Amino acid sequence: MFGVYAPGEDVARLTCFGLQALQHRGQESAGIAVGDGETVLIHKDLGLVDQVFDEEALMHLAGDVAIGHTRYSTAGGGGWTAAQPHVSAIDDELIALAHNGTLVDTKPQRAWLANEGVQLYSHTDSEVAARTIGVDTRRTGHIRSGIRLMMQQLHGAYAIVLVTPVALYAFRDPNGIRPLSLGELPNDRGWVVASETCGLDAVGAAFVRDVEPGEILKIGPKGVESEQGATPGRRACCIFEYVYFARPDSVLDGEVVYHARRRMGRILAREAPVEADLVLGVPDSGVPPALGFADESGIPYADAIVKNRYVGRTFIQPTQQMRQMGIRIKLNPLPSLIRGKRLVVIDDSIVRGNTSKRLVEMLRAAGAAEVHLRIVSPEVLWPCFYGIDTDTQDQLICANMAHDDVCRFIGCDSLAFISLDGLHKAVHSVHDGYCDACFSGEYPVAIPESLQRRSFLGGKS
Repeated sequence: MFGVYAPGEDVARLTCFGLQALQHRGQESAGIAVGDGETVLIHKDLGLVDQVFDEEALMHLAGDVAIGHTRYSTAGGGGWTAAQPHVSAIDDELIALAHNGTLVDTKPQRAWLANEGVQLYSHTDSEVAARTIGVDTRRTGHIRSGIRLMMQQLHGAYAIVLVTPVALYAFRDPNGIRPLSLGELPNDRGWVVASETCGLDAVGAAFVRDVEPGEILKIGPKGVESEQGATPGRRACCIFEYVYFARPDSVLDGEVVYHARRRMGRILAREAPVEADLVLGVPDSGVPPALGFADESGIPYADAIVKNRYVGRTFIQPTQQMRQMGIRIKLNPLPSLIRGKRLVVIDDSIVRGNTSKRLVEMLRAAGAAEVHLRIVSPEVLWPCFYGIDTDTQDQLICANMAHDDVCRFIGCDSLAFISLDGLHKAVHSVHDGYCDACFSGEYPVAIPESLQRRSFLGGKS
């Protein structure tokens, strides 16, 4: 997710560059909306950024302010209607909204909107947010009033950018679950917001600060204006961002993701040592912790798993069949390095278990004598309702099998996970508040009972 206010600049192209840097956050669809002073223009479609945008598309998106989005399906499923940004009309004015995260249980709000005479065109929570903002904006004439209403009525994880014909808005949920950063273009050319600082880097913007939990920024002709739209709650930055989602060169809440991942590997080497000949990291997120594991254990590291750089992330593909197809063409082991060796293989997580099973099979086929799997996150035991596509506990292998059974299913010689305490020790940021609900079951935003009945195995105690 990306936004830029830069009068006189090619804001659509800047947004396209930012989205390419953030492509890892979603690969199902991409879109850009531009405010040209009179209206909002939009272009979006299914596919990667460079598949959706070409020179002709960018030439038709002229203006001073823009937002963009790359989508990873969670709430509301996929398809073109779910692609973002979402456009909404407020009387005669168009706005467009892009959202990272997931809102918890929007059914009551959908009913409220219907009672207000508002029609919805998709099943996404992001459209619910856009329409809710529209209701109070229409009453008061002020976008920020509509944003405050949305913050009062909708709960969950959200980092949101919104564009009008003349201004950019950026706001974040009261717990700060999903990241959002503010940057400034050189020579006072304008302002940028992005889900990760690597998006700022891509357009040459200097990092200024993180958008605070519950904060609303308006960026326009008067510069950056800030107000508190909702009272901050318990700080709960998603710790899985550090494990998997974020790019290693991004800085989240003052912490360089690469350094956090390397520390995870060192801690895991102390917690779960093993005799082996080589340490391998599963590209890309498993490589920094593998280097840390090798440093701590003294076992040599080898680049013995080659990644096809033109295949996307298997975890965030929308179907299990696509995930299984993806691993076969995404990773390829080097038999000349692996044959006859005892391997320690470092990966970021085990969610459903199928990717790990296929990986171990490939390593054994390449001649590995032993495969010891080490995971730099704890067992994923609880569903996520805040922006990861694991909203039912029956999808999670570690919630459904005992440890030894998981090891046998995957086919490795041994299996160990970093402890939750070890993971927290690895992440050094400017605060100590994280959401680790997928590991601990402690949710910072209350989960409605109706969702608990659908999503938890046997209910949640």
